[in-house]
Amino acid sequence: KKIAIFDVENDIHEFKNFRFHSHPFNQISGGHLNIVEFMTDTHPVRNYREASDYIKRVEKFNEIFTADLLWLEEQKKQGIFAPQFVFDHVIRQLKELLAYEDKDNPLMQVFSRKVDALKLDLEKVTELKSDLSKVIASDVKLGFQSVLDYMESNYENANQHHGVWSLPNGEGYYAARLRSYTTTNYTAEEIHQIGLDEVARIHEEIYTIMETVAFEGTLQEFFDFMRTDPQFYYPQSDKGRQMYLDQVNVVVDTLSNRIEELFYGLPSIPLIVKAVEPYREASAGIAFYNRGQADGSRPGIYYANLYNMQDMPIYKLENLAYHEAIPGHHMQIAIALEVKGMPNFRKYGGYSVFSEGWALYSETLPKEIGLYEDPYSDFGRLSGELWRACRLVVDTGIHHYRWTREEGIDYYMNNTANPEGDCVGMVERHIVWPGQAVSYKIGMLKIQELRTYAESTLGDTFSLQGFHDVVLKNGGVSMDILQDIVYQWVDNQ
Repeated sequence: KKIAIFDVENDIHEFKNFRFHSHPFNQISGGHLNIVEFMTDTHPVRNYREASDYIKRVEKFNEIFTADLLWLEEQKKQGIFAPQFVFDHVIRQLKELLAYEDKDNPLMQVFSRKVDALKLDLEKVTELKSDLSKVIASDVKLGFQSVLDYMESNYENANQHHGVWSLPNGEGYYAARLRSYTTTNYTAEEIHQIGLDEVARIHEEIYTIMETVAFEGTLQEFFDFMRTDPQFYYPQSDKGRQMYLDQVNVVVDTLSNRIEELFYGLPSIPLIVKAVEPYREASAGIAFYNRGQADGSRPGIYYANLYNMQDMPIYKLENLAYHEAIPGHHMQIAIALEVKGMPNFRKYGGYSVFSEGWALYSETLPKEIGLYEDPYSDFGRLSGELWRACRLVVDTGIHHYRWTREEGIDYYMNNTANPEGDCVGMVERHIVWPGQAVSYKIGMLKIQELRTYAESTLGDTFSLQGFHDVVLKNGGVSMDILQDIVYQWVDNQ
C-alpha cells in the first residue's frame, strides 16, 4: 500500500507540473529504439498466431509515432526542445533505420529467423514474411520518416543549454526527478557533497592499488595508463569480441559455482550473455540487462556493447558482469519474478535506487569471497564505484549548478580512468535522463548502511544469505520501506 501511494502521488505531481519536460526521442530511448527492441528481444514467435500478432503490432508503428509527434508539438508550444546533440543522435539513428534493406531490417531479420524455426508450410512462411515486408515498407518507414522530418525541421530550435534548469520551473522538475529516482528527500546540494566525499574516499583506495602494482606516477597518470595500455584491451575485431564474451562466461560460471557463499542458491530463470546488436550498438550503453520470463521460457540477457573495444577494458569485465548478471540484476530481478503471490506492480515495477543500488552493492560481494584476485580487476571494481560516485557530482552539476556538457566530460576525464567515449556517453545520458544516474550510489549506500546495522545488531547470528534473501524477496521497494523490512527482519531474528 505504501509503495502504491508513493508511486501515485509522484505520478500525479509530475503529470500535473512536468508532463512535457522529458524528451520522447533521445539517443538512449524513445519509440524509434524501444519498440524495435521490444519486437526483436521480447515479442515471442512460437506459433502462427504469434507470428500474425507480431505483424499486427509492427503495423501500429506509424500510429505510435503520430501520438509522439503530438507530444513534440505540445512541447514546442511551451518552448521545450532537446539539446542539439540529441537532435544529431536521433537524426542519425532514424536515417540508419530507414536505410536498411528489407532483409537487413532488424524487425525482418529476427522475425525470419523465428518463423523459419516453426513447423509451418513453406507457403505460410512466405506469406508471413511478405506481409511483414509490406508493413515495414509502409507503416514503419512512414513513422520513422515523420519523426525524422520533425527533427530536421526543428533542428535550429534545439536548446543551447544542457541542464533542466533551463526549462520552465526547471528547479522544481529536477527536485521531483531526484525524489522519484532516489525515493529520498535529499537536495541537489546534499547529493553533490556526498558525491565529492565518495570520490575522495575511492581515490585513496586507488592509491593502494597503485602501490600494489608498483606504479610510479600521479593518480592522473595512472588513469591515463589504464585508458591507453594495450594489455587492458581485446582486439577491435570479431575475434576480440568473442574473446570478451568467452571471458564473461568464465566469470559468471565461476561465481555461479560459489553462489551459496552469498545466497541460498541461483534462481531457476537461466542467463545468457550476448553482444549488443549492430543496429543499436553505436548509441547504446556499454552494458545492460533484459529480464527473463518468470516461467523460464525466456532467459535473462546480459548485453555487452562491443562496438568499440576501447570502451570495454578487460580490467572492468569482471565488475560489469557482476553488476549486470550475477549477483547483480539477474539475481535481483529473477528472484523477485519467482516469488509467489507478489503483486505485479511490485514484481515488474520498482525503483532504480533499489535495482541499481543493489547492482552496485553486489559488485563488492565477490571480493568478500576472494574474487577480484588480479589487482587490476580490483581496480576495475573501484573504478566502477568511482564512476557512480562521480555521477552524483556531474548530474547535480549539470542540472543544478548549470555546468555545460563539456564541463561534465572534463570532470569524468580528470577523476576516472574511463575512456573519453564512455565519459561523453555518460554526460549525454545525464542530460536526457536527469536524476536517474544518481540513484545507483544512493541505493548502494543505503543497502550498506542497513547491512551494517543488521550485522552489528545480530552479531554471530547474522546470516549474509538471509540478509540478501530478505532484501530481494520483497521486490523493488523505496528506501524507507526497505529500512522497515530489514529492521523488522532483524527484530524477528
